[in-house]
Amino acid sequence: MYAAILRTPGPIESNPLDYVEVPEPTPGPGEVSIDILACGVCRSNLHMIEGDWLPGTPASVPVIPGHEVVGRVKELGPGVTNLAVGDRIGVQPIWSTCGLCIHCLTGNEQRCRARQITGETRDGGYAEVMLANAAYAYKIPDGLSDAEAAPLLCPGITAHGSVKKAQLSPGQKVGIFGVGGVGHMVLQMAALTGADVYAVSRSAAHRGLAEELGATVSYVPAGHEGGPVLPDASLDAAIVFAPSDHAVADAIRVVRPGGRVVLGVAQSVGPLDIGDEKTVVGSVLGSRWEMSEVLGLASDGKLRSVHEDFPLSEANLALSRLKSGDLLARAVLIPGA
Repeated sequence: MYAAILRTPGPIESNPLDYVEVPEPTPGPGEVSIDILACGVCRSNLHMIEGDWLPGTPASVPVIPGHEVVGRVKELGPGVTNLAVGDRIGVQPIWSTCGLCIHCLTGNEQRCRARQITGETRDGGYAEVMLANAAYAYKIPDGLSDAEAAPLLCPGITAHGSVKKAQLSPGQKVGIFGVGGVGHMVLQMAALTGADVYAVSRSAAHRGLAEELGATVSYVPAGHEGGPVLPDASLDAAIVFAPSDHAVADAIRVVRPGGRVVLGVAQSVGPLDIGDEKTVVGSVLGSRWEMSEVLGLASDGKLRSVHEDFPLSEANLALSRLKSGDLLARAVLIPGA
């Protein structure tokens, strides 16, 4: 099989992914092998590939990145009873968890300290074939194409978790900072709560996409030209997926005293006025049950992914386009394209 493999982290401009032939993996107990049909390209893939998270991530090299994968079951490992050869399934970033810690036992398995991560600690979906943990795989609804389903497995579940933590209710006002691969799903999820959704982006194209997907109004960040800026203390909540300290500060500025700011990016918060009693909370992924809910929403036509497809052999190009901001939403790699 062919795969885009990372041997040495480095700038994406140096084309650190090698598209080469590698041995096809064989499933062990509880695992299945899948013929990959589509794999989304995440900014966290870019961080790992460029070495931003060293030491620690990737856990070792060589490694095959990619953690939002749709494929068809090719072979069952011993003990697999919930899937059959030919099933079309999805694989999300959480490859496995311990199942025993307080996080796993309270429905917050995404916080498990012993979790294995697809494409980081286990080979992922930038390939023609990969292994999946059958207990952490999801049957893809028939009405969804491969390329539109793949982004649901990371941006979709990430959006679900962040909107849940924003604790929105009908009539409230929420700002979405960053309308990209994740942000364009966050604003759709937020709109489903009945809240009024305000999109914030430097890009006119992204602001246009936000309004197409249901944003009430779109704005530019403070200090930028090209449109209106949100007033101070004008929102009940804000959700941030723009990878910028400035975006976080802007979100905190526009949320009223007592409001909530949800961060889906690892940025600095800076000083907070304790008298405002604002809540700032991080958010990452979600549980397997919540992942199933996301697939159901998409199947019902309430959530859609906007994507641009690339051949698997052009993974470096897709990541370069992501880094330069030259993508409207999600890049998706297609083996054999």
